[in-house]
Amino acid sequence: MSGSAGQDARIVVGVDGSEASKSALRWAALQAGFTGAALQAVIAWEYPAFYGWAPAAPDDTDLGKAAEGLLDQAIDEVFGADRPARLATTVVCRYPGMALVEASEGAQLLVVGSRGHGAFADALLGSVSTYCVHHAHCPVTVIRPVQHKHRHGDG
Repeated sequence: MSGSAGQDARIVVGVDGSEASKSALRWAALQAGFTGAALQAVIAWEYPAFYGWAPAAPDDTDLGKAAEGLLDQAIDEVFGADRPARLATTVVCRYPGMALVEASEGAQLLVVGSRGHGAFADALLGSVSTYCVHHAHCPVTVIRPVQHKHRHGDG
């Protein structure tokens, strides 16, 4: 398998600003630290389905820049000033699942949250993570949300 451990190894992580994607980013950074792999944080965006038919946003809105800002904000929230040394960011105008599968080519691992900002937020496994599990070019780790444990006797 290409992307073996060491200098050429790369771990790709999907980030959309959701708490699940931030958990995936934290987990991927730990794994990259264990293996010595580079970390590639990917955010993908699409034009709204009605783009061109009706004004989706003010004319001066740059959706790519907005996605880049969202990615930077998520990275800042997760790492603060302690960003991993081998962290690269990628902003792609494409369906997120396809963008992540494309980025997984030659990667050691693809890491995604179990659900993000999709329309079916209550689904057990989100549409992007499901797409990645079925189509990625490398192993995929899906990070589930942390469940709060109830102690016996709590109301």
